Amino acid sequence: MAINFIIMKTEHFPYRLDRRWNALFLTLGVRAADGVTVSAKGELVATYGRFKVATTLDNIDHTVITGPHRWYTAVGLRLSLADDGITFGTNHHKGLSIAFVKKVPRVIGFRKHSTLWVSVADPQGLAKAIGK
Repeated sequence: MAINFIIMKTEHFPYRLDRRWNALFLTLGVRAADGVTVSAKGELVATYGRFKVATTLDNIDHTVITGPHRWYTAVGLRLSLADDGITFGTNHHKGLSIAFVKKVPRVIGFRKHSTLWVSVADPQGLAKAIGK
């Protein structure tokens, strides 16, 4: 009888920082060390300055790579006007939309969030690490 083990490692995906927005990032406390971490324990943690989203990988329904976007809809800490999604945006070129099974606790606004959009430097790698 063969037993297959999947060895997961912790991976960190930094944001692709568009330096034109450094003043905004400074105001929000965004640093080069911020980004999305997928842990060996099966957790996802996204940090964006003083703001954070954390959930288990089991709570992720699917991911979608999107972009390019208009800068004013993609850069900064934003709530979606269409739904209760949140954006941790550092550029407008490309990012990963992460949809949750159960909404995560609110970061800003009045409602919990059903999606998170992050503009990491390697959205394909993050999607692969999440596995969805």
